[in-house]
Amino acid sequence: MPRIKLNPLDHYPHIYETTIEVTDLNYGNHLGNDTVVGIIHRARVHFMKHLGFSEKNLGDGKTGILLSDLVVNYTGEGFLFEALIVESGIGELNTKGFRMFHRISTRQNRPIALAETGIVAFNLQTRKVVRIPESFIHKISDL
Repeated sequence: MPRIKLNPLDHYPHIYETTIEVTDLNYGNHLGNDTVVGIIHRARVHFMKHLGFSEKNLGDGKTGILLSDLVVNYTGEGFLFEALIVESGIGELNTKGFRMFHRISTRQNRPIALAETGIVAFNLQTRKVVRIPESFIHKISDL
């Protein structure tokens, strides 16, 4: 099976910082893949907050997000107490969704992972995929 190969963005408009804790390690004594997914989630939440939105409110009070796919390319190990930098960006915007891109590295600029998620706008009351609110589109167009 061919490997999915992600490429980093030229520019990431948001940075989230965290530290690897003992509960983030797996039996290989390095950062676990499940923790990487959690770190991506936290970075996404912080990025949305920075933009003035949340995963439950893309600006109209009823539209949230739903993840449609996730790809992670692991490029290095992370170890206990290392500081991590998670750079995030948004692209490939269409009427009902977008992609979010993440680059995770240590503070010393050692690569850990590249990640990409597909995200769709989702009405939390009707439980259906909907159009992205204009206020969100305008905000991320400025990035």
